[in-house]
Amino acid sequence: MLCSFVDTFEALEKLKLASTDSATDSVESCLDCLLKALANNNTEASMKIQEIGLLPLLPTLLNPQSSCTPKVANIIAELAKNEFMRSPCVEAGLIPPLIQLLNSTDQEVLLQTGRALGNICYDSHSLQAQLINMGVIPTLVKLLGIHSHNIALTEMCLIAFGNLAELESSKEQFASTNIAEELVRLFQKQSEHEKKEMIFEVLAPLAENDVIKLQLVEAGLVECLLEVVAQTVDGEREEDVTQLKTASDLMVLLLLGDESMQKLFEGGKGSVFQRVLSWIPSHNHQLQLAGALAIANFARNDGNCIHMVDTGIVQKLLELLDRHVEEGNVTVQHAALSALRNLAIPVVNKSKMLSAGVADVVLKFLQSEMPPVQFKLLGTLRMLIDTQAEAADQLGTNGKLVERLVEWCEAKDHAGVMGESNRLLSALIRHSKSKEVVKTVIQGGGVKHLVTMATSEHMIMQNEALVALGLIAALELVAAEKDFVGASLVSVLHKLLSDERSAPEIKYNSMILICAVMGSEPLHKEVQSLAFLDVVSKLRAHENKTVSHQASLTEQRLTAQS
Repeated sequence: MLCSFVDTFEALEKLKLASTDSATDSVESCLDCLLKALANNNTEASMKIQEIGLLPLLPTLLNPQSSCTPKVANIIAELAKNEFMRSPCVEAGLIPPLIQLLNSTDQEVLLQTGRALGNICYDSHSLQAQLINMGVIPTLVKLLGIHSHNIALTEMCLIAFGNLAELESSKEQFASTNIAEELVRLFQKQSEHEKKEMIFEVLAPLAENDVIKLQLVEAGLVECLLEVVAQTVDGEREEDVTQLKTASDLMVLLLLGDESMQKLFEGGKGSVFQRVLSWIPSHNHQLQLAGALAIANFARNDGNCIHMVDTGIVQKLLELLDRHVEEGNVTVQHAALSALRNLAIPVVNKSKMLSAGVADVVLKFLQSEMPPVQFKLLGTLRMLIDTQAEAADQLGTNGKLVERLVEWCEAKDHAGVMGESNRLLSALIRHSKSKEVVKTVIQGGGVKHLVTMATSEHMIMQNEALVALGLIAALELVAAEKDFVGASLVSVLHKLLSDERSAPEIKYNSMILICAVMGSEPLHKEVQSLAFLDVVSKLRAHENKTVSHQASLTEQRLTAQS
């Protein structure tokens, strides 16, 4: 084998000086020899080629007019299958001439060039980024349009798109081409599962970009996806299950874009929106999931939410949840709760959803041990009771709910669940302003968690906690006294008032709370021992007039009771 490599090397060196047909014939036979050697033992042959120093000669052979070019590009593609050969290929300057060859009209040249570039840049984001910067994406999209009848060339383009689309820097270039139209046109021609999967693998990363989402919708991708769903929903083959999941997942992804979502919603009258609605009562878990997630995505603005609640979607979601209470599908539970939470955001929807029994159905999942379900359950209840005093009162006096909230307030492994539990506990008090709710929270051991919540790094949570604590102090100070002392409430308030980073609302509500706890002897003593008067006096000069005014009132109170 070594002898044949030496012969090949000598022939290639001669080629630099020769331009006759006989020299070309000689080189072609040498290239055939190389390809045969690579086919027999790629790794060993690649090492020999590198040892002989053949790589630096190859760029000169990548001539668009030469009949040798497809074979040279093929050799490069075979060499670059080996990871140890990729850097040498780059160092030999092979990328620029290969990119130039993408402008060729010869389909074999295009195929082998694409393979060579793909193998050299395989698994290298930096090299792929280099290709993007050299403008390879518009060229490949154009090739796909021209040569869509060539199966091998089409697959080469799809593989390249799949790799390049993973890079965020590629999305802008893709968006400036007609990639959406080309991929949808190509998809419509396919009947084989494998071919559709190849296109799906390109569509998924591209559809993460909002501009491309809209382009895909306008190109008719949604109709293609709905057709796939219809064809595979009752299928039992593995490929049917896979295609159903891929198509419905991609449908949901398209709805994450504001413009694409609104275009498909069409004021609630869109045929796509209606088709997606029909997925919710389906017996197929994947379709139930996709349908619920689609509703959650449609419910991203007040107008859509109001329309959907008025047209009975809540009942469909409640029926879906009821089917998944006992040993139900966790992803479906999570998706349906997400949709309900979003629908509950507009104020006009809250009372309607409460009347429909949403809170009762949601509470059926109180025993769930799955953090994603717990998180959405809490968020849904919190949205429902916002400004709804009666509902807050009813839920706030539910001992089992409060007990579970207090338990989840200690879920340190799940920060989202812990945060939402605290926020719901606070919301029950703030929106009900009820002595009975306050008593239930005190008895359930929730006070200490609200004090901890007041130290949160999130200002909104701090403020919610302080308002709730202020109501507890105003309505049931004696009953909460022990918990306030145990949780070092006065010390927490002192830190909040002393901290220059505390927002004006935090300082204001902290002073309100100081005044409220002065009626308790042990808490009053703590206030005196921590010299609050000095801290509050400084706040009289605060730039916020509400804070400075409250500081004056608090100072008077502290002075009168010192």
